[in-house]
Amino acid sequence: MKRRNIWMLAGGALLIVIIGVAATRGDKGLPVQVTAVNRETITAKVSANGKVQAVAKVDISANIMGQVTRLAVKEGDFVKKGQFIMEIDPSRSRANAESLQANVEAANTEFQSAEARLAQAKADFTRAEANRKAGIIAQADFEQQRTALTTATNTAQSARRRVEQAKADLRGASVSLRYSTITAPMDGVVTARRIEQGETAVIGVQNQAGTVLVTISDMSKVEAELEVDEASIPNVKLGQNAQVRIDAYPNQSFDAVVTEVGGSPLLKLTQNEATKFKVKVQMKNPPLTIKPGLSAQAEIFTGSRENALAIPLQALVMKEIKLKDGEKAKPGAAKEEEGVYLMEGGKAKFVPVKTGLMGELNVEVTEGLKGGESVVTGPFRTLRDLKGGETVRVDKTRKGSAAPDERKAS
Repeated sequence: MKRRNIWMLAGGALLIVIIGVAATRGDKGLPVQVTAVNRETITAKVSANGKVQAVAKVDISANIMGQVTRLAVKEGDFVKKGQFIMEIDPSRSRANAESLQANVEAANTEFQSAEARLAQAKADFTRAEANRKAGIIAQADFEQQRTALTTATNTAQSARRRVEQAKADLRGASVSLRYSTITAPMDGVVTARRIEQGETAVIGVQNQAGTVLVTISDMSKVEAELEVDEASIPNVKLGQNAQVRIDAYPNQSFDAVVTEVGGSPLLKLTQNEATKFKVKVQMKNPPLTIKPGLSAQAEIFTGSRENALAIPLQALVMKEIKLKDGEKAKPGAAKEEEGVYLMEGGKAKFVPVKTGLMGELNVEVTEGLKGGESVVTGPFRTLRDLKGGETVRVDKTRKGSAAPDERKAS
């Protein structure tokens, strides 16, 4: 009885081995996922992060140094152009202006006296000239009158210039006095107030900015200032459409248009930081409650193609270009070529391709494929190690991996 059981167990094991061998013979080759090359609409996008800000804003700084004696606005206030904002202690500027006004009056008085002396000198010279012709006065007396006229003329000219200088000084003092009163340069919202009443406003000096007292922003026109990676910046152009999402307004997106593309890279904070460029997109329909400084993410639509021949991004591989025997690489020539592996007759075949627009999940093929081919899309490790010519089979255990002819048959 035991021997019979042993034979039955041995036969069962042999049967399992035979079935396994048969199954293996039917599944020769590397298991791969494939998809058909077809046509679809491809939309290329560039994604970037940034901050919301007003298109037009003004940072108001102090033009004179002094203590803030009056302050009429706070953050969030709406102001009209010309509206009073604050006052910087005007006492010193007013005293200076009054002093210079007195100088102008004194210079005018001196000028009037010089003009009177000049008129007298001209009259004396005219008489002396007539008397000299009549032989009444000596030549020395005549020359003395000529010198007196010249001196009076020069004195009057000097007095006139002192009047002009005093008036110019007074105009400068009047400007400084006006600087003590700060008004709104445009309609907008006070988005920042960095000083309090009683604090001292400091003016800027060389290589050092002065105190920014108030920022006024026109929030009716809003833009997002973005940082775009150097690999994507060549595709970004003025006038391209974009969509902006703001963290403060979840589940909403706002239409926008590219209004500025930076021509020079932003300064790096660290050596390892990627090179980025500034791009501004103006929002067409900003919410009324939007604030500057909010975090924003944007997608800039850099191109779109309908009925484009497309493949999944993961199918695209780079393969080293092999030179023929005796052939030398040309200086500057590419060392790798872009392509895909096709499944043809159960074999993997490398085909070079040229690509166009790149979407989120697929890429346009402009040369190398005609459509309908079975392109290998994975697994990643298998695709990475393919050299071309390997036996491959469709991995039927993964959904959507059937070859195009099998899909049609089913």
